[in-house]
Amino acid sequence: MSSSVRKAPSEIRFERSLSSLSRRRHRKPGDEGLSTVSRKLIDAHESERAWLARELHDDVIQRLCLIHLKLGTLKEDDNSPVEFRQAIGNAMQEVSNLSTDIQRLSHRLHSSKLDLLGLAAAAAGYCSEVGDHHKVHIELRAENIPRELPAEISISILRVLQEAVQNAIRHSGSRRFEALLSHHSNEIHLTVRDFGRGFDVAEAIRGRGLGLTSMKERAALVGGGLSIESRPYKGTTICVRVPFRSRAKPAYSVG
Repeated sequence: MSSSVRKAPSEIRFERSLSSLSRRRHRKPGDEGLSTVSRKLIDAHESERAWLARELHDDVIQRLCLIHLKLGTLKEDDNSPVEFRQAIGNAMQEVSNLSTDIQRLSHRLHSSKLDLLGLAAAAAGYCSEVGDHHKVHIELRAENIPRELPAEISISILRVLQEAVQNAIRHSGSRRFEALLSHHSNEIHLTVRDFGRGFDVAEAIRGRGLGLTSMKERAALVGGGLSIESRPYKGTTICVRVPFRSRAKPAYSVG
């Protein structure tokens, strides 16, 4: 599998739907039903991602493991030619690599850590996995993230983090990235920063800016906002702020 991150057709259709909804919102600012439609679209998309992630993990990966075992049996046959056993060994490695890539895709589609351990753990797991895969350094700090954070906020922030990190890896040319996830002043804050080549924000939105539009829509649907600062060869900083008043102690901090 190529090291570049490719989006599934369902993700592209989803981003285009969000972009279309955004344009309609600006034409009809008084249409309150549009927000409901957007939320339903988010919910449907997340349900599809969760189902696909389970299918990949529980079915496809298990079948690949079975193929790996069968190939291993053939490789251990001492009566087979050496060239044949070497070819089988190569095939086993390919199957193992494919299984790892599918597992990574499954985690990207739906994070079980988000359901079980919360946003901070899911964000840390994602940054660690992506950093290892692309051989880059992603420094994540998470501070005071509440335990009772609503699912829609956790999902939206995690998706923005994923999009921001993927964009930075693909386009910035940098090998070092910083992410800060925190809760203060009754807001959840996410900041993702790279130290790469930067870009013209307005031009990116006019051109290939579906990812930027998706991030803004994700933040807006939970009452938040997103800002982007970038200059040529000065890096890029993406900031998200989502209102949330915590009534409990934070889960934990990482970083």
